Amino acid sequence: MLRAISSASARQTVSRLTQRSKVASAVNRSLIGLSQHKRLYASGPDQFMSTANANYIEEMYEAWQKDPSSVHVSWNAYFKNMGNLNIPSSQAFQAPPTLTGGAQGAENIPIDNNFASAANIDQNVLLHLKVQLLCRAYQVRGHLKAHIDPLQISYGDDKSKEVPRELTLNFYGFTERDLDREITLGPGILPRFARDGKTKMSLREIISSMEKLYCTSYGVEYTHIPSKSKCEWLRERIEIPSPYQYSIDEKRQILDRLTWATSFESFLSTKFPNEKRFGLEGLEAVVPGIKTLVDRCVEMGVEDVVLGMAHRGRLNVLSNVVRKPNESIFSEFKGTTTQDGVDGPGDVKYHLGMNYKRPTTSGKYVNLSLVANPSHLESQDPVVLGRTRSLLALRNNLDEQTKSIGVLLHGDAAFAGQGVVYETMGFQNLPEYSTGGTIHVITNNQIGFTTDPRHARSTPYPSDLAKAFDAPIFHVNANDVEAVTFIFNLAAEWRQTFHTDAVIDIVGWRKHGHNETDQPSFTQPMMYQKIAKQKSVFDVYAEKLMVEGSFTKADIEKHKQWVWGLFEESFERAKGYVPNPREWLTAPWENLKSPKEMATEILPHEPTKVDLDTLKKVGLAVSSWPEGFEVHRNLRRILTNRAKSIESGQGIDWSTAEAMAFGTLALEGYNVRVSGEDVERGTFSQRHAVLHDQKSERIFVPLKNLSENQGDFTISNSSLSEYGVMGFEYGYSLTDPDNLVMWEAQFGDFANTAQVVIDQFIAGGEQKWKQRSGIVLSLPHGYDGQGPEHSSGRLERYLQLANEDPRFFPSKDGLQRQHQDCNFQVVYPTTPANLFHILRRQQHRQFRKPLALFFSKQLLRHPLARSRMEEFSDGEFQWIIDDVEVGKSLAPKEEIKRVVLLTGQVYTALFKRREALGDRHTAFIKIEQPHPFPFAQLRDAIDSYPNLEDIVWCQEEPLNMGSWAYVSQRFPTVLKETQKYKNSQVRYCGRDPSGTVAAGNKPAHITEEEGFLNDVFGIKN
Repeated sequence: MLRAISSASARQTVSRLTQRSKVASAVNRSLIGLSQHKRLYASGPDQFMSTANANYIEEMYEAWQKDPSSVHVSWNAYFKNMGNLNIPSSQAFQAPPTLTGGAQGAENIPIDNNFASAANIDQNVLLHLKVQLLCRAYQVRGHLKAHIDPLQISYGDDKSKEVPRELTLNFYGFTERDLDREITLGPGILPRFARDGKTKMSLREIISSMEKLYCTSYGVEYTHIPSKSKCEWLRERIEIPSPYQYSIDEKRQILDRLTWATSFESFLSTKFPNEKRFGLEGLEAVVPGIKTLVDRCVEMGVEDVVLGMAHRGRLNVLSNVVRKPNESIFSEFKGTTTQDGVDGPGDVKYHLGMNYKRPTTSGKYVNLSLVANPSHLESQDPVVLGRTRSLLALRNNLDEQTKSIGVLLHGDAAFAGQGVVYETMGFQNLPEYSTGGTIHVITNNQIGFTTDPRHARSTPYPSDLAKAFDAPIFHVNANDVEAVTFIFNLAAEWRQTFHTDAVIDIVGWRKHGHNETDQPSFTQPMMYQKIAKQKSVFDVYAEKLMVEGSFTKADIEKHKQWVWGLFEESFERAKGYVPNPREWLTAPWENLKSPKEMATEILPHEPTKVDLDTLKKVGLAVSSWPEGFEVHRNLRRILTNRAKSIESGQGIDWSTAEAMAFGTLALEGYNVRVSGEDVERGTFSQRHAVLHDQKSERIFVPLKNLSENQGDFTISNSSLSEYGVMGFEYGYSLTDPDNLVMWEAQFGDFANTAQVVIDQFIAGGEQKWKQRSGIVLSLPHGYDGQGPEHSSGRLERYLQLANEDPRFFPSKDGLQRQHQDCNFQVVYPTTPANLFHILRRQQHRQFRKPLALFFSKQLLRHPLARSRMEEFSDGEFQWIIDDVEVGKSLAPKEEIKRVVLLTGQVYTALFKRREALGDRHTAFIKIEQPHPFPFAQLRDAIDSYPNLEDIVWCQEEPLNMGSWAYVSQRFPTVLKETQKYKNSQVRYCGRDPSGTVAAGNKPAHITEEEGFLNDVFGIKN
């Protein structure tokens, strides 16, 4: 039964409908009306009632009775109100109170009491709700009002920006008269205050408290975190009357650390006024912040801290956090080296790293490692995380992830602008890449070289990226060193509690330009007028301590003089300082000889061969699966054929050889880690290292189940990242030489995206920073007519980075030291056995060198790429393979007229053409290792052919790519050492120069291949 509804002006009443036919008619008209007036019916009652549409109210009511979802959701409240409350229709609809201050489309309407009268809500409840919303606004938006900028040009102190409306009284309909109204504390309103005994506060007191908690010299962003427990954990530590209060002793420690940090910059400025040092002036509070973070982490169980940072402030951190001897730093400024000039670093001082074990305030020791880095901003981020992960593995702490921690210091412009930051943060929860959380410290000097923040990012803060990873973000004023200390402590506790990332945005300034010789006022005149008037953070803190009576001016000056005197003593000792190259190494490398230490030793035979029983054990293990495990039917056939090849000892393919290399190393106690996009199955469905049950989520990794005492075998598909993941694996390889670490590109040219890691870390890291690594880059390469993408792994780029001198044939000693002296190895094997031996050779040496390992997609299954079991049990890696020595259809060497030198899969095309031609007088020499170059082996091989008329180099890549530019410089050097071919030349056969890697279609590819094959065999096109 309907109650009569009074309406104003022309609105009709909804009459009581009693006859069935009338009801049916009304519903029908309602549906027709809804179709014809869809726009109005889809709007709310407030908009609808303002139009001349009262004729449709009756129909809509009937429609609502049948199906409430057939009309706009606001009509639901309207019809419910008019049915349950005998009120005018003009008041039946009221917008609910919202944080934005009104109904949609009425943002300027403050929350008022109409809602309460309409819905019969108690005034006190409404008041509490409004105060609760105000408190929530401070939790969400209070950081925008915080005094975090010492220059007062950005953020909360920027006068050009309005205070967020949610933080004003007017937004909630409050007036000055409301400020003294008492509010009951409780849910949503300072519950911690209530637990401390206070049950009521005035609105004025509540606002004052929220200002102190969220709008002082630090601001916190955490409400984006979806976990209620994590948010409550932070509120427990933030929403308390005094979040931090330091004792006199604690203040003395903070002052001492700040004195060292500030005096260090002043001392360098005095002694080396014209040198670049990328000083920390304006952000000196970072040093006591990091030191208190390290102390707190160690108290909570951390044993290793891995630091990564760019150049700004690096020397200060090296001196005052890592404890690198100051005499060492001063000697680098003076340009001194080691006595023989060999073992010192090969990079500028503000790129160097160091490892050091030092005590903490708790009496425990911590291993501190500052990762060396180039000027490629943020490139060290994944390196730090990889190193941290490997330390966790070394300490058997991968499950808890509490003993090792990564700490990254970023510039504000770099954090917001460099994509590798996102790639690295994306590792946070990935099973084989997580490190238990990283603490990110943004040293925010509000400028990027000469670029203003407004031109450097599209977000208010540089830290906004971190919200994607649910990290709490702490903004803090760099001039308030006690607040900085509190925030760094809080971040440390967060990480050790929740094992996820935390971000500290410490906002300061930069006293000088990009470096000390730069003039910043060219581009930022107003900013540097403000900076010129700034007191140092030391002066700010010293004045605070004197005003409060904690210390006298004489106390502070005396301590400053004492610190300066110690710097003077170190400066004098620097004159005779000889650096220890071991300071760049982590402990597990201590027993491994350096390449220099290998100078006077003859390398023992590299034991890469393995007995048949062990080979068979591993081979059969990777060909089988547990009972009751449902393997895919096609994979079952693949694994069965693999087992047959192991049993027969014939036809062992590429992937089986690789698995046997990994497995035998694991049985010997080495740890093997393989990483990259799709490595578990293999991009080309070749590896199948992880088996998946077809009827469940179970997986089985054969190489993890060889023996109870084996080394660890880890293989993991990575995120879709090259730069970040390759950097991570490089960092992982730095920790322990007993780890064989391999990163595999999905396609070889994908390594392009990680070129910074290759150029700056892998190719040059040992010479620049004495950072040794045995990382393997596995790079698919080879032309198959599928277009220019994914054909080439860019072999030429790696060879261009090779450091071997092509102009001189090595001496006897030089030949023995080719591998010790090279910066990395480049290998392109063509047989499974050679792949097996090269992987094992990485570990069976007294030193480590990176390896760029190219492999052919075609050779994964090609019948020419098969090996016998005896080649694994009795063989070793072959630098070159002379096919006359292994072939049966060629003429004796005395009758060979042409030798074709080559590398990689082009061998299969040459072999096929030679067979088709029935040519018995052309021999192929495959160069399996282009770098270090096989000078002696190639000389001897060519000399073994006494009657050559033609020496050819053949490659499938264009002339300006591939190996030609590299080998063409070395062939004359080799030929001069031969008996008969001193004046001979090597003829090039390959594709013509090209701006693109390969032809765009199969017919063009075949035409080009036919051309250079004909050229090799002297057939005119």
